[in-house]
Amino acid sequence: MYKIDLQHPVRVYFIGIGGVSMSGLAQILIDRNFSVRGSDRTPSDYTKQLERLGATIQYGEARENITDDIDVVVYTAAVHPDNPEFAEAVRLGIPMLTRAQLLGQVMAYFDTSVAVAGTHGKTTTTSMISEILLAGETDPTISNGGILNSIKSNTRIGHSPYFVAEACEYTNSFFEFYPQYSVVLNIEEDHLDFFKDIDDIRHSFLHFMNNTKEGGCTVINGHIDNLSALTDRLQGQFLTFGLTSDMDYSATNITYDRLGLATYTLCKKGQPVGSISLAMPGKHNVLNSLAAIAVCDHAGISMDAIRKGLSLCTGSKRRFEKKGELNGITILDDYAHHPTEIRATLEAARATDFSRIVVVFQPHTYTRTKSLFSDFVDALSLADVVVVADIFAARETDTLGMSAELLSNALKEAGTESYYVGNFDSIQKFLIKKCMNGDLLITMGAGNVVEIGENLLK
Repeated sequence: MYKIDLQHPVRVYFIGIGGVSMSGLAQILIDRNFSVRGSDRTPSDYTKQLERLGATIQYGEARENITDDIDVVVYTAAVHPDNPEFAEAVRLGIPMLTRAQLLGQVMAYFDTSVAVAGTHGKTTTTSMISEILLAGETDPTISNGGILNSIKSNTRIGHSPYFVAEACEYTNSFFEFYPQYSVVLNIEEDHLDFFKDIDDIRHSFLHFMNNTKEGGCTVINGHIDNLSALTDRLQGQFLTFGLTSDMDYSATNITYDRLGLATYTLCKKGQPVGSISLAMPGKHNVLNSLAAIAVCDHAGISMDAIRKGLSLCTGSKRRFEKKGELNGITILDDYAHHPTEIRATLEAARATDFSRIVVVFQPHTYTRTKSLFSDFVDALSLADVVVVADIFAARETDTLGMSAELLSNALKEAGTESYYVGNFDSIQKFLIKKCMNGDLLITMGAGNVVEIGENLLK
């Protein structure tokens, strides 16, 4: 495998340079004086930022973009061998790296590296750890899966030993990482177009945890089912977090304000060590914050910096993000696309004092919708009204006999007021008639459903 040496810049070409993680990696290399080129389908905020930093970007993928002066080509899992740029790089014999391989190689240059994994909560927990490290003035390098509100970017270039990044399990890409701290927030069924079943997923997470550097530490949710079957096979040190006193880091006396923001007593090894207040709502964020605390406390960050960082962390875009208000209707957007995430978001919404919770849900992939169908129905039933948009296919072409209308009908049968409306224009017109003063309207999903709320506000 080709090895990137951050001390010796070369010419790098990114296929799909506008992706969240790809653009962040490109920024890191530009900061190290690498020559960065790449392509993407259309301009975006990410590509425009890279161009301002000196990257050369082609819009539209073409064989001619790949020249023999390129030292290495980086590509994402969405790029297949029939991609013209991929095929040309192979023909010219140019070394190639996946996005995950490059991220793993970059991570290896930082002594205090943190890789945050889990079926859900990765971006939020990465944001929390980042804010704590910033509050502790550690000058971290950050590679987040979303736009971190405080820095208005998904990436921050630091010049210290601290590096924090997300670690996605899809296609086992997190096997490429060897961090000082491996964080596992949860392990649940997802990406069943790749994994066989939950046992296959658990096996992959165990592999990830055992990649932790010698002398490092795994931080794991103590409420994961049959936890000992994983921890008994861990090769290094681990710490647990959760909501019971037998965890290494736990929370007691949890209270919520009218916006669903939590304050709790932090306990370490069952002993109270002080009060923590969060700027993000919901019980799920109490758990996320405990994971962040465990990492940062073990890494020697002061408790004052931990408190300050968490009190300032409002998360990242598309995570319970307030978009605005319209005729007394508050519009939020949330990236939740897995039943557990949906439940956590709606439980947080239930802790507020809005009259009704109206959700516009855009299912993400036919595979996920079909494999977790009943769980989607149960989770979405926490809303008062659910409007279902057409399924966002993403990488899939086979519908598997699944549709948004089937999900809406199942919600109705479960006693939830639900409507299948389909396209965004029709949904926007429907919402104008349906929503009332005092409602909380949440656009929800991993696709482009955010556009509905933004268009209403325009």
